[in-house]
Amino acid sequence: MGFFGSIKDEAQRHFIARADEAKGEIIYKYPEKNIRMGTQLTVDADEVALFVKDGKVEGKLGPGRHTLDSSNIAFLSRLLEKFTAGNLFITEVFFVSTREFPGVKFGGPIGDVRDPETGLGIGTMVYGDFSIRVTNPEQLVVGLVGLGRANDAEFVGWFKNQVLKVTRDRIAELLVKKRWPLLDVTSGAYTEEIEAEIISGLKPHVDGYGLTVVRMGNFHISIKEEDEATLKKLSKDVAYSRLAGGFQQYAQGQAMLGAAEGMAKGGGEGAGGAMQGMGMGMGFGMAQMFSNQQMQQQQMQQQQMQQPPAAAPAAPPADTRSPAQRLKELKELKDAGVLEEDEYQAKRAELMKLL
Repeated sequence: MGFFGSIKDEAQRHFIARADEAKGEIIYKYPEKNIRMGTQLTVDADEVALFVKDGKVEGKLGPGRHTLDSSNIAFLSRLLEKFTAGNLFITEVFFVSTREFPGVKFGGPIGDVRDPETGLGIGTMVYGDFSIRVTNPEQLVVGLVGLGRANDAEFVGWFKNQVLKVTRDRIAELLVKKRWPLLDVTSGAYTEEIEAEIISGLKPHVDGYGLTVVRMGNFHISIKEEDEATLKKLSKDVAYSRLAGGFQQYAQGQAMLGAAEGMAKGGGEGAGGAMQGMGMGMGFGMAQMFSNQQMQQQQMQQQQMQQPPAAAPAAPPADTRSPAQRLKELKELKDAGVLEEDEYQAKRAELMKLL
């Protein structure tokens, strides 16, 4: 078994290709560095093979089957090991796929995001997937070798972190600039805008590695259920206070509603709904009344400020009648029953003094 196994391994050293279990990987590094002269290299239709030495790409081969011989592939001469009489190439071989890879899943915490509508900081999560494509294999390999992430698992993990970082920054920025309510964001109302912003934001981070994010998919921003319930309640309070004309009016309406709910507890389940509805109506009615009173007061104050100051009251016109004429009129009032006898005598005495 050991003898035949060693023969099989020796035979495989004459053939290099991407391992079957690595067919779905973006980058695959061949495990051997010592490549024999005349080895057969197979490159699939959607990939390229890069030859790297000391962190530098010395050459690449496209799809097809190639015989590794310095006589027909010029760059291989720079990889020959002189101490083996020119029978070995010392190089790292990377297979890089150039097709689009969809469905790369990512996710994690965004952190506390301040909701513009209520001012609360809410812990937020993001989940989804994206598709990625290599646009420049040489840049990718050199960049990853420099980062010490030369295998596919390390590369994908690094790239997911880049996506999460940009997602976190862009969502926080959009909430501040656009003033989107967090509940609308988690409902998916702005998913397309956020995806476009993330793809745009990733570009400067990944262009230097010869990568591009083609599209996002199954993108979802979420918060905890208890935080969602809190936001919904506060959002409702904000909306109702605006409807009532201010927070003070809304609070007064809520107090009336609370009193009605307390009364309803003693009236049984049947009365509860009616009392609650009545309380809500009373609450909003009181709130509206207070709001109307404030508006009327403000209007009256404005009108008073605009009106000119009132003139002093005019003096009553002087009485030009003679005492005799006034006595005659006084007698007529007494005869008509308008004046009583004592009133008549008192007024008559005053007029007689003027004669």
